[in-house]
Formats: sequence, C-alpha cells, structure tokens
Amino acid sequence: MNQVKLPLLICAILAAVSIMGIGIAISEKSITGIIGAILAVVIVMGIGFKTKKKMRENGEL
Repeated sequence: MNQVKLPLLICAILAAVSIMGIGIAISEKSITGIIGAILAVVIVMGIGFKTKKKMRENGEL
C-alpha cells in the first residue's frame, strides 16, 4: 500500500476548501470574497504542483 504524502494531502485539502469558499462567496454576493477565494485556489494549486515536481525530482514519488 502506498504511503500518504502529507504535503500533497494538505495542498489538496486547502484547494478544496478554497473552492468551497468560492461557492460561499457567490452565495453571499461578495466580490472581494470571490476574488480572494479564486486567488487562494490558484496559489494553493501552484504550490501543490511545485511541491509535486520537487518530490518527483528527488525520487520521493
């Protein structure tokens, strides 16, 4: 069985929470919330892909 990669799990959870934040901001009709949540998704996903690339280069994946 494969081991859980904790940094990737954390990034995935944060991305999911940020996506939920978009929905909440839309329901609240908050433009700043929508923009903030979209930025959070982009940043978290970028960090996740960057981390995955580093782990792949180091042979950890």
